[in-house]
Amino acid sequence: MVATIIIFIIIGLLVTGILVNPIFIKQRRKRLKSRPFPPLWNAIINNNLPIYLRLSPTEYRRLQGHIQVFLAEKQFIGCGGLQVTEEMKLTIAAVACLLLLNERGEYFPKLRSILIYPSTYFVNETIATSNYVVEERRVARLGESWTNDQVILSWQQVQKDTHDWYDGHNVILHEFAHQLDQEDGKAEGVPILQQKSDYLIWARVMTQEYQQLCNDVQQGIETVIDNYGATNPSEFFAVATETFFEKPQQLLKQHPALYELLQQYYQVAPVQWY
Repeated sequence: MVATIIIFIIIGLLVTGILVNPIFIKQRRKRLKSRPFPPLWNAIINNNLPIYLRLSPTEYRRLQGHIQVFLAEKQFIGCGGLQVTEEMKLTIAAVACLLLLNERGEYFPKLRSILIYPSTYFVNETIATSNYVVEERRVARLGESWTNDQVILSWQQVQKDTHDWYDGHNVILHEFAHQLDQEDGKAEGVPILQQKSDYLIWARVMTQEYQQLCNDVQQGIETVIDNYGATNPSEFFAVATETFFEKPQQLLKQHPALYELLQQYYQVAPVQWY
């Protein structure tokens, strides 16, 4: 009898913990967002994010709040002898949190650590060259997004992308878009959407745009969306996200349906920042 009571008590505590924990997290995040934003942080972000001061007052305050939560919840690890600085953390957080302005309330929940290399890093990649032959190659990387708990970035590439903001290439936007895509455990170019009906629209527009890019690449037609987006639907979503935030005017002109779809998802209008 006593053993049964103890089991029920333990179950009750576990259930209570599961129910109460989200409330505590929400309250803690609210406190973090309400903290004064340090002037030095503003200066660093303004120096490294060209569109920072062009956000609307609401977006500006919202981004600052998200940055404070992001910095409190994510771990930054220097690799290859790199010493992580405040500038590195703030720059990465500011760009990544642009993807959170839609107020979904999630902060890349599977992500725990951001690994930063000084520059290009190398990994061993196993590739099947035929049915019976497997090769191991050493491959250069600028960034990666893992489905479990890590994003890996090259700081040299981060600096290049933030300074050349309008070129349509941004490793932070790219890898953190993958994090959104991988939130449900799959990398298929489909992030978690608000309503079931949204998935039908997403599939129609994304499929059409992806196929068009693949056709353009095959025919050698130049497009505002980088050719790498034709690799697969997951890469297409990441590349389209880069284009949406860095070349919104061109994307709206050449691919209005894609721009409107991403605008609805991210709940921002980057054309107003330029």
